[in-house]
Amino acid sequence: AVPSGFQALALCDFPSSVGVANVLRMGEQLCILSENGEWWLVASKVSGKECYILSSCVAKIRHGWLYEGITRQKVKELLLRPGNHSGSFLIWGSQTESHTRQGCYSLSVRHSEHTAWASVTHYRIHRLDNGWLYISPRLTFLGLHNLVDHYSEFSKRLCCRLSEPCSTEGLRAAPAPTTPTVIKKPSLHWDKIESFLLFLEITSPPEDSPISQGLQESISSYLLLSDTVTPEPDPTGKGAKNS
Repeated sequence: AVPSGFQALALCDFPSSVGVANVLRMGEQLCILSENGEWWLVASKVSGKECYILSSCVAKIRHGWLYEGITRQKVKELLLRPGNHSGSFLIWGSQTESHTRQGCYSLSVRHSEHTAWASVTHYRIHRLDNGWLYISPRLTFLGLHNLVDHYSEFSKRLCCRLSEPCSTEGLRAAPAPTTPTVIKKPSLHWDKIESFLLFLEITSPPEDSPISQGLQESISSYLLLSDTVTPEPDPTGKGAKNS
């Protein structure tokens, strides 16, 4: 079992080097086990595998909608993914902007149901000197939960009403590709094959037969085109009997 910790999301395939198998995929759900320096120890909720990953490749998630350590571009990519609809949203703090340290965030909302026309609108959440928050100066909130609750009921000043947090249900690690099974039959020694085997009228040759179905069909087609009479099998099993 994966140890408990922060809910988090991989923001990119890792490692991203060409020709190197990915340990984590973008959007894969993670548990953060250690945050020492720039390299964090994480565990995949999909595979249970543990690995070290750059902190800039991980976004923390709280309350299902509060993302920390994510860029504006990644926010847009996540909201435009399948599983999200008009009104899907998240609140986020940037990896680089200083307002994150001050506790200021942005609200991003997807609008339009149709994937081809869907877009994301961003709203800066401002903080007053007394700690209250607002998007529009005429309406202030004690905290982020109050802001989310209000705009989940009313859409005034926003592009649409907040319906649900950004979905992560469809963000799973891609399964490793399976190598197809290769069955190789032994080399064909024509001088050791009983000739009647070439003319058996069966749907498909048995598994232990040295004659493949493709070869059997090719012989049948050739005989049909050349109007050749098919020899009858010898009852003794020692070869074909000519009429």
